[in-house]
Amino acid sequence: MPVQILHEWNSVTHVTEYEGDPRRRALTYDEVQALFDAAESLVEDIRARGRKGARAAHRDVVLLKTIYAFGLRRREAWGLDVADLRHSPTIPAYGRIGGLFVRYGKSTKGSPPKRRTVMLVPEMDWLVPLMDEWIDVLRPDLGDPEHPALWTTERRGRLALRGVNDAFVTSREVAGLPEELDLHCLRHSYITHLAEFGYPEKFIQDQVGHSVAATTAIYTHVSDDYSNQILLRSLEKQSREWEIDL
Repeated sequence: MPVQILHEWNSVTHVTEYEGDPRRRALTYDEVQALFDAAESLVEDIRARGRKGARAAHRDVVLLKTIYAFGLRRREAWGLDVADLRHSPTIPAYGRIGGLFVRYGKSTKGSPPKRRTVMLVPEMDWLVPLMDEWIDVLRPDLGDPEHPALWTTERRGRLALRGVNDAFVTSREVAGLPEELDLHCLRHSYITHLAEFGYPEKFIQDQVGHSVAATTAIYTHVSDDYSNQILLRSLEKQSREWEIDL
């Protein structure tokens, strides 16, 4: 059954349109939820029809949620191995899902891929049990359990780059989201939502692997509603101070 991952306590309304490429704008919280609900509905539909492919569809659910929860690019997610999972020294409760070692980060011209470690933030901790289930239960039954790749296929190999795109497009269509949206919008959603959660720009920059802060700033356009909430909190604080003075 679909699981609600974005709640009132860990999200704010996001309504501002992304001013750059419309294919890669940040999704609203409702759109993120609709995308994930659609992906999960595909798993249930396959099971209900008694067809093959439920485990692969379940893999795609966890794959899409991992891309969003860590703000990954397509190649970064595709290249993950099980060995790239990291424990968090700050939050041991996350176990092996405390972070990811990204080996295929975007490179500059003439240089090898940049590597970085991305830590799981508390607002995305719903990913931990999903990843644990994928690694311990579903992945061994889908392909070769000895294969190093995190995302494997029924043919006992690594999921193709195109397969990562297909997972997004299929769920996007079922969710009825605009057809111009592409996979990269999940990364932009992550950056924008971290900004709305209140994380410093430098932290976000390190998480997503931007070389300069100006690149991160392009995507951290917090919503008008979020800005209004900040103003209201300031006004409420000021009102309380006035009451104390009176």
